[in-house]
Amino acid sequence: MTVDIEFGDDGLVPAVAQDADSGEVVMLAYASPEAVERTHETGLAHYYSRSREELWQKGATSGNVQRVREVRVDCDADALLYLVDQEGGACHTGHESCFHRSIESVDADGAGATAGVRTVGERVFDPDEVYE
Repeated sequence: MTVDIEFGDDGLVPAVAQDADSGEVVMLAYASPEAVERTHETGLAHYYSRSREELWQKGATSGNVQRVREVRVDCDADALLYLVDQEGGACHTGHESCFHRSIESVDADGAGATAGVRTVGERVFDPDEVYE
């Protein structure tokens, strides 16, 4: 059985990285066809950086790689789930997960919303030392 992944108009598909053991969602990124292919070939998570406009391997600079156990596709074939073994922190800010903040309150003033947040995740590395 095969499935055609529905890459968006920008050629990308959202890819959620989830810790394969704990079930914690550690990050959301985007994958291009090449990123999906490289992930499959190497067993290491690859994504497409929209800001840098380039393919990147998670952890190539920091050493905090994601070893991919399985890639799942959702029912509409327009999102991926990478089940990973995360080495070190997943977030470029040094936290274990990119989802390290919890919204405490929201103030919507018609021009957008601002949120009061608290940190719920642990910082596991100093990004200033890693990304010099």
